[in-house]
Amino acid sequence: GQGVDEPLSATGFRQADAAGLFLSNVKFTHVFSSDLLRAKQTAATILGKNKFCKDLEIKYDARLRERKYGVAEGRPLTDLKAMAKTAGEQCPSFTPSGGETLDEVRERARDFFEFLCRLAVELEQKEQDMHGAASRSSGTAEEQLVFPWTNHCSEAELSSGSGGTSKILDANILVVSHGAYMRNWIGYFVSDLNCTLPTNLTKSQLSSVSPNTGVSHFIIKLENGNLLKPEITCVCLNQDSHL
Repeated sequence: GQGVDEPLSATGFRQADAAGLFLSNVKFTHVFSSDLLRAKQTAATILGKNKFCKDLEIKYDARLRERKYGVAEGRPLTDLKAMAKTAGEQCPSFTPSGGETLDEVRERARDFFEFLCRLAVELEQKEQDMHGAASRSSGTAEEQLVFPWTNHCSEAELSSGSGGTSKILDANILVVSHGAYMRNWIGYFVSDLNCTLPTNLTKSQLSSVSPNTGVSHFIIKLENGNLLKPEITCVCLNQDSHL
């Protein structure tokens, strides 16, 4: 939850190191992290291993915090399940006293995602104002697309739209957050924004919580800067081959 702001354990640091090595060739343009200590340490460890952006500023945002669990925070998961059973409900839909509802968590996710979309559009507009669309430096797109899991998606998915009249935004954003929060964010992508999922993804995988330092990759297209209709493709979900 939010109330117990514990640091990473030794295992957590090893997992963050592994994630950093896994992502070491990915050139990020922005990094955002939850302002809780375990996420801050994970983000810093990942960037510390990166070949391109060790010195990139990490921006901390309370909208990326884990779901607030109220009276259940700091207690074992079995206690939360017992509270839910007493209330005649099931996890994760159960909200302990003082905790956040799933709708409230999803609203935080929606607000932050819309902020990212506005950021990307502003970045694109500045780029065009400064240099013009035709004079973007060549080669940077290739560097930014060195993802360690590209064998899981077609080249067309990664490069589609780079020609023609549609605009592909040049933001490549790392977001470090928490399991229950991210499950709600992904649910928002799927149910509200019709995110395209990998064909081999099962319902149980979609609803499960990411393992520690699990990596999910989404391609977001905003045709002509249209913030209202983002086209979202999930390339991989909760990838943990680095662990």
